[in-house]
Amino acid sequence: MAVSVREVAAAAGVSVGTVSNVLNRRDKVAADTVERVLAVIEDLGFVRNDAARQLRAGRSRSIGLVVPDAGNPFFADVARGAEERAEEERLSLLLGNSDEDPSREDRYLDLFREQRVNGLLISPASDLIDKLERVQSAGIPVVLVDHELPGSTFCSVSVDDVEGGYVAVRHLIDIGRRRIAFVGGPSSTVQVANRLRGARRAVEETPGASLEVIEMPGLTVLNGRTAGEQIVERTARPEAIFAANDLLAVGLLQAFSMFSTVRVPEDIALIGYDDIDFASATVVPLSSIRQPARLIGHTAVDLLLRSIDDPDGDYERNVRFRPELVVRASTAS
Repeated sequence: MAVSVREVAAAAGVSVGTVSNVLNRRDKVAADTVERVLAVIEDLGFVRNDAARQLRAGRSRSIGLVVPDAGNPFFADVARGAEERAEEERLSLLLGNSDEDPSREDRYLDLFREQRVNGLLISPASDLIDKLERVQSAGIPVVLVDHELPGSTFCSVSVDDVEGGYVAVRHLIDIGRRRIAFVGGPSSTVQVANRLRGARRAVEETPGASLEVIEMPGLTVLNGRTAGEQIVERTARPEAIFAANDLLAVGLLQAFSMFSTVRVPEDIALIGYDDIDFASATVVPLSSIRQPARLIGHTAVDLLLRSIDDPDGDYERNVRFRPELVVRASTAS
C-alpha cells in the first residue's frame, strides 16, 4: 500500500506542509529538518504522486509533440532535440505520431488537452487551424514545427524550403545538368510544394533547363524505389534528380544500383533533402540540403517556454532557418 504524505509527516514529527516544502521548496526548511524528513521518506519508501499534484495545479510538467511520421529520421531528430531541451527544464515530452492521418492527429490533440500539457508542438499533416486555435484559447500555447502559417497567431519554427529547393536545383545546374526531374509528393504537403517552387525558380532563370515533376504518394524509401524503377525503364531519362527528401533519394539510389545501365552521378546526378545521418552512409554518399533538425526541436521548445512565461512579450515568434547545401559523391563532377 502506498505511503501517504501524512504518514511521512507523522513519522518525522513535522506538519504535512513541512513535508511539502521539503519536496518542492527545500530552501524554506531548516537543514536538519530536511535531513530528517528525507531519512523518513527513504525509510518508508514514499513515492510522491506527481500526477495528483499536477492535476490540482491544473497543468502537468509535460509538453506534447505531434509529428506526421515518427519513422522519418528527420522528425526523429526534431523530437530528440525537443526532448533534450525539455529535459533541461525538467519537462516531459509526450510524442504522438499522426502517421499523416487527420483523425489520429485530432485524437492526439484531444489527448494532450486531457493530459493538461503545458504546451503543444505540432508539425501538422492536415488543415488544423480551427482546432489549434481552440487549443490555444484553452490556455495551451501552440508552436508549429517545420511549418508556418503567415498571418496566424501561432508561433513557428521552420526552414526556408523555397530557398532549399532553389539551392538544390541551382547546384544541379551548376554541375552542368539541364534535364532535371523533381521526385516528391503528395503536392498537398506544404514542404513539398515549397521545395518544388524553389526548384522551378532555379530552372526558370536558366536558359535550356527543364523540370519534370514525378509525383509520388508519399516520402518513403519504397516510393523512391518505385520512381527509380519507372525512370530506369524509360529511354529518355533525366540528367539529374532532386528528391523532396532523403528517404526518396535512398529509394531512387537503390533502384539505380540494381541496374548497371544507370550510374550515379555519371548518368544521373542525385540530391536529396534533410541530410539525415544515413545520407552519408549510402553506397554512393548522397548530396543533400541540410535542415538543422535537432536545433529546430530545441528552438521550438524555447519558443514554447517563452509563450508560456510571457504570452504578450516582444520576441521573435516565427523563427526560420536557412538550409545548407551538402555536396557528396552523388553529384560529384
